Amino acid sequence: MKRFLILLLATGTLAFGSCTMKTEVDPSQEFSQELDYFQLKKYNYETPAQEALLDGYFENALLPAFHRAGLSHIGVFKPIGGLDEEQNYFMVLVPYRDLNQFEETPSLLEKDAAYQEAASTYVDAPHDQSPYTRIESFLLRAFSATPTLALPELTSPRSGRVYELRSYEAATEKLYQLKVEMFNEGESALFQELQFNPVFFGEVLSSSHMPHLMYMTTHADTTAQKENWAAFVAHPEWERMKNLERYQNTVSNITRYQLYPTEYSDY
Repeated sequence: MKRFLILLLATGTLAFGSCTMKTEVDPSQEFSQELDYFQLKKYNYETPAQEALLDGYFENALLPAFHRAGLSHIGVFKPIGGLDEEQNYFMVLVPYRDLNQFEETPSLLEKDAAYQEAASTYVDAPHDQSPYTRIESFLLRAFSATPTLALPELTSPRSGRVYELRSYEAATEKLYQLKVEMFNEGESALFQELQFNPVFFGEVLSSSHMPHLMYMTTHADTTAQKENWAAFVAHPEWERMKNLERYQNTVSNITRYQLYPTEYSDY
């Protein structure tokens, strides 16, 4: 199957249903399907003590250990007061070059003496003083049109930035795949054209809300966010795509997370 897809790409022809898409291919380029993997972990908490413990753990133990393990572009985010419906959680984004790195990283942390010492309060927390209430985990793979994570270039104060994470659920697997296709065939490119500073677009491989996809865009502040979305919904290409019969009813539920990066986040 992979050789067949490569042959189609080499000839510059891809068929989707009854339509045919022509592409120009540089024969000097290698055909690669290497896509970044990401893990999003949502740490829910209830008390100020839990928040302080998690803050210290991420800043002084987890991120330094991830960096020593060769991971970069680690994001730690908090919800924006007044914008996000939920308030008591952290969102942590960890990119991996492949699933092998994803599987190997926990054992590296176990062998990291500096991590074990710095993380002792978190790791050895008693059962009745947990650092969090629950952790939600999402494992993602980047879309083919946007195969790697991008680090946005924002110069505004971190506390004023808006990192908008969206989750799009679909009623069926078929409708979900059509929404992914819609992103790959132009929707993600439109976000880039309009300077939404996207971090990633990804298929969720495992979570409790299947099937769904997630993506993250960034804005200098709430004013820029409103202006960017106004430009998006008014764009003729979006008007064209959203009215195509093929892409009707592809999203059944949208969850929005309005976030800002902590001072120690890589963002």
